[in-house]
Amino acid sequence: MSSPLSLLQQRHSAPSRQLSEPAPDEATLHAVLEAAIRVPDHGKLAPFRIILLRGEAKLHFGEQLTALAIRRDPQLPESNREKERLRYTFAPLVVTVIARIDHSSKVPAIEQKLSAGCVAHNLLLGAYALGYGAQWLTGWAAYDPEVAALLGLAENEQVIGFVHLGTAQIDIPDRDRPELASLLSTWSP
Repeated sequence: MSSPLSLLQQRHSAPSRQLSEPAPDEATLHAVLEAAIRVPDHGKLAPFRIILLRGEAKLHFGEQLTALAIRRDPQLPESNREKERLRYTFAPLVVTVIARIDHSSKVPAIEQKLSAGCVAHNLLLGAYALGYGAQWLTGWAAYDPEVAALLGLAENEQVIGFVHLGTAQIDIPDRDRPELASLLSTWSP
């Protein structure tokens, strides 16, 4: 019998370049997203939202990012231009997790961001539990104000991550993990 913790003990990311069809169907995606938003949420603010990138929209998004990158660096090598253009096209679905910070709330902004981060992590767990591959990526686009405008984000919103979802095309080896003993201590007065 497997341990109830085996999902957490075995979960790993699948590189976005190794993800392809099939992505979760609509019913499965809806179920995964419903589960993903069940996160700690001090103040019941729901300080997050989700934007899906699918189909041709992923390539169009990459082309827009490439144009931004070239405008900032006209000498950007062709290989980097192509990398930017295709970055979001490998996985069949990219779930963009957005933090919505309510600055008027007594709940600190960091707690609101962490709640949104939990949504992204739950997406990884949900995908893995259902046999899909997923990778949470950020990169410069997650922190860029012009990309935020491209995505239609409000001033109080920011990208937490782009979660690439699909089916892994190779067996993904686990990476080395830290030893718990090197991270654990007990505080005493």
